[in-house]
Amino acid sequence: MDRTPAAAATADDFLDRALLEEAAKKSGLLWVRADGQEHGRALWHAWYDGAVVVVGDGGEQPLHGLTAGGGAVVTVRSKDKGGRLTGWPARVTELAPGGEAWLGAVEELKGKRLNAPDTDTIADRWARECRVLRLEPAGGLAERPGAMPDASHAAVPMPTTATTRLPIPAGLPKLLLKRRKG
Repeated sequence: MDRTPAAAATADDFLDRALLEEAAKKSGLLWVRADGQEHGRALWHAWYDGAVVVVGDGGEQPLHGLTAGGGAVVTVRSKDKGGRLTGWPARVTELAPGGEAWLGAVEELKGKRLNAPDTDTIADRWARECRVLRLEPAGGLAERPGAMPDASHAAVPMPTTATTRLPIPAGLPKLLLKRRKG
């Protein structure tokens, strides 16, 4: 068995690629941070032809900052635990509506789209109003089990005027119990 540094790197690259692909296929949600953006955004996606594909804008999920020719960092969560499992840099390409790659990506995405208002004509609407982006891995894994950063990556909540409910009045439980007995 070849144990040269080049062979070890190839084996590691193969295992990293397998982890990346399997994590992306199994997770229904991932976080994508476009180059130049401070925070990532949760996106639903599908895995197609060696890359993550997403559909957005035009009534679908917002794709803020993701532009063709740009870059992004993709973080995938573990399906069973929900925690961060892996992350990698990605190259962003926009698929042209009606093209072979676009049609294949849309077929995969249609199966993942929950509660679509127009299931039968969704591809037509996506061609008219939305963008389908391909996020192709562009380098090795930046994060993987055993090599995670110490930072939590938690974002500060957005400012809001919303408040939580006040505590329930002390007499309410007694009132509710009387109604059940009667």
